[in-house]
Amino acid sequence: MQTTKTREQKLRWGVLSTAKIGREKVIPALQKSTHNHVLAICSRDKQSAHKAADGLAIERAYGSYEELLADPEIDAIYNPLPNHLHVEWSIKALQAGKHVLCEKPLGLNTADAQRLVDAARAHPHLKVMEAFMYRFHPQWQLAKQLVDEGRIGKLHAVHSHFSYNNREPDNIRNKIDMGGGALLDIGCYSVSLSRWLFNEEPAHVLGQITPTEGEEVDCLTSGLLEFSKGTASFTAATKIEPRQYVEALGDEGSLYIDRPFYNDGSEPVQRIRVTRNRIQEVIEVPDSNHYSAMGDAFALSIFNNSQVPTPLDDAIANMRTIDALFKSAAQRQWVTL
Repeated sequence: MQTTKTREQKLRWGVLSTAKIGREKVIPALQKSTHNHVLAICSRDKQSAHKAADGLAIERAYGSYEELLADPEIDAIYNPLPNHLHVEWSIKALQAGKHVLCEKPLGLNTADAQRLVDAARAHPHLKVMEAFMYRFHPQWQLAKQLVDEGRIGKLHAVHSHFSYNNREPDNIRNKIDMGGGALLDIGCYSVSLSRWLFNEEPAHVLGQITPTEGEEVDCLTSGLLEFSKGTASFTAATKIEPRQYVEALGDEGSLYIDRPFYNDGSEPVQRIRVTRNRIQEVIEVPDSNHYSAMGDAFALSIFNNSQVPTPLDDAIANMRTIDALFKSAAQRQWVTL
């Protein structure tokens, strides 16, 4: 296998379902990227598949997931299905000989996600990755570098918040049997970035779920993650004012990102605020499509037969922490991992 690829070489994608995140975010980003080509999309409703294909200039539309997986010209599958279908259809994609980029979270829990990991081991020539796109944005690449290099001294605390206001009762994020709820949908970002910044796994966690009348999923979840040298705290919510931010605090300074997970396109730059001795430096990073960058990184790992940027053991570690947070909230006590 070649070790480098030219600009013209493309990974051919099939998209499982016409999910909104695929239609509005990931597919357009892949189409604008360097090493990707979206060849096909499918839906259990063939008319919906054709409508999406026409709107996105995708040449092939299929009326079932099985039909798309059977297409021999598709190299890789993007799986944006509801959470409870991530593992099942990712395994079927592997069995069909396709590489897999699966939306986060990888599964409903650690045991569920482990089934995909085990299936991936049985297909070592295929790549599988969880689609945590935020790590591929230049602002996060720089923020991680700044923390690792000690720009704020030794990291001791991370605070993050991610919320939106979804009042649609039929939305999959409000369905417990589909893996809805704040922690799995957006709290997983806070868990992921905390582990990433501390470069280790938490030893103990404390979770708190505030009940919401009439809702079966968690709509307001907070957590504490205890690491060997510090603590991460977060709140994830699906029924309050939309907001997001991350702050990392060290013994010599702090780092703040006010739009860590997505940019609505209203501003051409992202900003990292680094404060030392009460003096703030604002570092501007040109906005970039993290979905495009993620797609290219995944494609290059296939072309070059190298490890994917975020391996499956990272996904399992994230799920393990999420499980512990749910357990802690249920037992109302600290849980040791």
